[in-house]
Amino acid sequence: MAGKKSSGKNYTSKGERPNVTRSVLNALRREYVQSDMRRNNQAIAWRKGKNVVLTVPNPDKKNTKERMIRVPAIDVWGFPRQANLKMR
Repeated sequence: MAGKKSSGKNYTSKGERPNVTRSVLNALRREYVQSDMRRNNQAIAWRKGKNVVLTVPNPDKKNTKERMIRVPAIDVWGFPRQANLKMR
């Protein structure tokens, strides 16, 4: 073990427990997921060519187990740089 031992005057938290209530964190997440900011961030990532996954309603209405499905943004929005790519 290299390094100095910490003195008794300084205290550093071990970070064992969260300091924010779980219900507050869940409410913040729920708010972000439904916000326009999330869709904007997804569009920016899609334009950069990142692997973005969208959650859309399931087209198969008989499959009640999965009401929403996750699909790649390329399947829904197409290729982001299609207009910029030209044959040389």
